[in-house]
Amino acid sequence: MLGFSKGPTQAGALASTPHDDIAYKGSRLNVGKILAHVGLIPAAPPDRLKQQVDRLIADNDGRFHFASLIRCTVERHDRKAGTWKGSGGGMLDKFIASPFGKSVASNCTTAFLRDLPQETRLIVMFGLGTGMNYVASAYALLRHARPGAWKMINAVAYTDGRITVVHVEHFAAQGALIPNWLGERDHPRSRLGLLSKAAVQASGVGNFSGGNGHG
Repeated sequence: MLGFSKGPTQAGALASTPHDDIAYKGSRLNVGKILAHVGLIPAAPPDRLKQQVDRLIADNDGRFHFASLIRCTVERHDRKAGTWKGSGGGMLDKFIASPFGKSVASNCTTAFLRDLPQETRLIVMFGLGTGMNYVASAYALLRHARPGAWKMINAVAYTDGRITVVHVEHFAAQGALIPNWLGERDHPRSRLGLLSKAAVQASGVGNFSGGNGHG
């Protein structure tokens, strides 16, 4: 499971908070809903979904591993606003638009994602982006890091024949984005959730039928 990077707040918390308590803090229920929807964990009531995610993150020898696409904490300068941002829309594509950002992202993906364990078959990446720009940017980075016979499976997933990468809604997405992606209401974004679910099932990794995380 890959996020983008530890934000400045998360990085600062490392000095005083156990690592297992930092990842997805405040958003673990959303992580559970997303993983249940694509069939990677059983659907369950909200409190049990959160507990499942707590256990998965704490289990160093478990089936799932949680990390970041970029391992260090990074920010990008928003020239229009005149501020530095460590999260928000367009984070990846705008970060790698600069030569330095592209170098950091390329070095990190090459170092940590090129030579994955043979058992690794699926990468779930949190983030779709406006107009699927996060998907396009991550796809370009992985093709550079792991040269091979890459191909798009659908609008949210791609494979090199050894691993499948599936993008899902970001766990910290605001407003109606997550409910729409989960299919809790009739919305075009629900189709993206179904595409993510189909790609996970096609990878052969998902063992559960999926759902909306409330069953």
